Amino acid sequence: MKSLMIQGTSSGAGKTTLVTALCRIFSNKGFSVAPFKSQNMSNFGYKWKGFEISRAQAIQAMAARCEITPDLNPIMLKPLGDYYSDVFLLGKKYKKMHAKQYYEKFVRSQGLKTALRSIRSLENKHDFVILEGAGSPAEINLDKFDIANMKMAEKVNSSVLLVTDIDRGGSFASIVGTLALLDKKHQNLIKGFVINKFRGDVKILKPGFRKIKEKTKKPVLGTIPMFDFDLPEEDSLNAKPKDIAWTKKNLEKIDQEIEKLSKLVYSNLNFKQIERMIN
Repeated sequence: MKSLMIQGTSSGAGKTTLVTALCRIFSNKGFSVAPFKSQNMSNFGYKWKGFEISRAQAIQAMAARCEITPDLNPIMLKPLGDYYSDVFLLGKKYKKMHAKQYYEKFVRSQGLKTALRSIRSLENKHDFVILEGAGSPAEINLDKFDIANMKMAEKVNSSVLLVTDIDRGGSFASIVGTLALLDKKHQNLIKGFVINKFRGDVKILKPGFRKIKEKTKKPVLGTIPMFDFDLPEEDSLNAKPKDIAWTKKNLEKIDQEIEKLSKLVYSNLNFKQIERMIN
């Protein structure tokens, strides 16, 4: 099975955007590809044919030109406050859970089993799957409960690209620090890094790239410039997501924005090396 996972050094690093772009790039190359995020916390769902998943995975499916199904996002959490969330399982409301109950009673048993069944189903239907992580894989206090990052990459033997938002500062330290906090077996799954939201001449980053390669033995595979595009945002730091109507006009606009985004990303990544990374 061919698969590629996009993880980030933090929330808002650009995981969702990069997966969206990669889905369209591979679709344009003639592959049957599907997005996947095992667990997503969002107040913005996409309702279709009696089920609801995160709209981020629905938009990624539009980018991939694949069928929108519950398997793309088998677990969705809608936060209610006071550490409670509505848990949606395979597109259907399952139950209201406190974070303690979710992590200790659900996520490592029923949650993980459901997510694995979903990705196996997608694997059987497509040439490969592009997975999206959640937050950061280096949240070591939650590591044993994390089914959205390295545990999932390990289960499906997926190569991982780690993306970081350089506009916030501290990207080089975040890359090295994230890698250092992972178990060795998970470090080995990370094949390279992507610098996102850069303003300026990429030449000034080259000394940093060399230092990263020296420290981690892994390359920077691209630098994506800061770019204005109009796609519905996810709940994340500094984002101001809004509901949208899924009208034909809005869907056409989304498709046009996906095309622009994919062309920008393709022109700024070492795509031959990324293709070789995929198992």
